[in-house]
Amino acid sequence: MSTTKGTLFILSGPSGVGKGTLKQRLLEEFKDNTAFSVSATTRGPRPGEIDGKDYFFISKEEFHRIIEDKGFLEYAEYAGNLYGTPRKWVNSILNLGKDVILEIEVTGARQVMENTAEEISIFILPPSFAELERRLRARGTEEEEKVQRRLETARRELGFADFYQYKIVNDDLETAYQELRRIYLQHAGFMK
Repeated sequence: MSTTKGTLFILSGPSGVGKGTLKQRLLEEFKDNTAFSVSATTRGPRPGEIDGKDYFFISKEEFHRIIEDKGFLEYAEYAGNLYGTPRKWVNSILNLGKDVILEIEVTGARQVMENTAEEISIFILPPSFAELERRLRARGTEEEEKVQRRLETARRELGFADFYQYKIVNDDLETAYQELRRIYLQHAGFMK
């Protein structure tokens, strides 16, 4: 067992900026040293989802008890269901010497930053708002109304970029990944 504590990495950015792709590459390259944060939720599991792997599926009563016990690094309600990052789970992984990658929207990220002392926060930016809009439309998976909502949310989220320690512009995926990798290696628990 490692005597070095892992590092909590917060990864945020608007929908369509490529943060999921960047996160996945980092997790694959450093799979022995990293874990992706598993959230708790009050919604029921979807087909194929596994408790403890995709989410921790819990009742609303249990969720509220954990809130009272200050057991979440952050939590929010979305579409009538509660979602949160369990402090105990994150700390158990960090205490094993593994780093935890938390991909989260800006409101939750701000809560985590207020509730932890040593996280590394990274915001992924599009090269321009026009390019972000182009990427969202190129998906071709959503109605115009939903694209407009995502763009509205993106405008709001981009206003929070300066609260993060690092900002990476994802103009070129390989360049952005190398920058993320450099930041990760600079702060990774196993490198200490």
